[in-house]
Amino acid sequence: MTADVVILDYGSGNLRSAERAVARTGVDVTVTSDLSVAAAADGLVVPGVGAYAACMAGIEALGAGPVIAERVAAGKPVLGICVGMQILFESGVEHGVETKGLGLLPGSVTKLSAGRIPHMGWNTVDVPAGSRLLAGLDAEARFYFVHSYAAQDLDLLKGARVTTASHDLPFAAVVEAGALSAAQFHPEKSADSGYRLLRNWVATL
Repeated sequence: MTADVVILDYGSGNLRSAERAVARTGVDVTVTSDLSVAAAADGLVVPGVGAYAACMAGIEALGAGPVIAERVAAGKPVLGICVGMQILFESGVEHGVETKGLGLLPGSVTKLSAGRIPHMGWNTVDVPAGSRLLAGLDAEARFYFVHSYAAQDLDLLKGARVTTASHDLPFAAVVEAGALSAAQFHPEKSADSGYRLLRNWVATL
């Protein structure tokens, strides 16, 4: 039986390219804002582009926060992508304004401490031993990033398996914490490396 994956449509996200990329792994993919469908799916992808506050406003307007949290608590896989990763943290700070996040990961998302912002383009990552999402990828694998903010207090994430990338200073590029997975880069724009990550995630469903 083929696994089914929902791409959550809450008004913010690169929905169609994410849909195509996940479908390439061989699963059935549905793009929907129907929370009952999102709750029941084998896997849930939370995309996100743009501003943290706008993404959280979309999540709250849909009432999706509790569904995402309940899935994680029940051990049902969730994958956050880009700002969809960032809103999983306790808060995000943009332009001096702090916005409350979903609080499923500890810490805050803050502006990158780098000479060149945004961080845009292809970058390698430092994969920890035992990573399921990045299994089978070599050290030269590159992923496509486009962001100005990230989770940078890595000490708070010691309970999770964290893959880092660096843009002057290190930040969380991938977080694996039980049923909850998240990527700061765009797997759907990361060619074969991104496909491998998605295929590895689908294999956990």
